[in-house]
Amino acid sequence: MKKTILSLMAIMLFAAACGTKKTAVAETAPAEKEIKAKELTPELAAGKSLYENSCARCHKLYEPKAYTKTEWTPILVKMGKKAKLDETQMASITSYIDSQL
Repeated sequence: MKKTILSLMAIMLFAAACGTKKTAVAETAPAEKEIKAKELTPELAAGKSLYENSCARCHKLYEPKAYTKTEWTPILVKMGKKAKLDETQMASITSYIDSQL
């Protein structure tokens, strides 16, 4: 009986974790968002996508202009380790953040 209950709880927990996905909330107006999207190169767009998808899993997204380049550096290093991002992914996110400052 205990095994059945534990198994059902594990399945429900797994289903709930897989079924919920936090999405990034844009703080800019739709027209501004379209203009910025057109200005991004494919590399910067990939960095933006990584930033939105990797960082929004755990917390709200911050506008790149909320911090200076000097303030972003330790934040990105710390969060990159927590998100288990490789060097290429971190370089892509860093390039995106830097391009928006």
